[in-house]
Amino acid sequence: MKEVMAIIRIGKINQTKRALIDAGISSMHVKDVLGRGKGFVDMLRLEGAERVWEEKMEELAVVGRLIPKRKISIIVPNKLVQKVVRTIIEINKTGKSGDGKIFVLPINESLRVRDGQSGDETLDG
Repeated sequence: MKEVMAIIRIGKINQTKRALIDAGISSMHVKDVLGRGKGFVDMLRLEGAERVWEEKMEELAVVGRLIPKRKISIIVPNKLVQKVVRTIIEINKTGKSGDGKIFVLPINESLRVRDGQSGDETLDG
């Protein structure tokens, strides 16, 4: 079993959640997070650069700030990992910087507290 952890744009969370549910994945955790990728982007400077204000374009690489994002954590059997990853990419891919990242991590065990059941039976799919 694996954890699929995705960091996505705030505005994509409802679409992503719906697409995952439609794909048969209803169990997930979502958290508000702040972060940034390897680039330094300040949104005010980005707006200026989009308007082709040359001085703002030069400033983009100098100042950075943390951007609000959403983190989704989904634990699934190995057989569903690619389905989850494809679904997340399909909904979140715009081709622009900031679309997000997906990480796939190993999970050793899953135990249901209510009845003590363990393994893949405690998960979706």
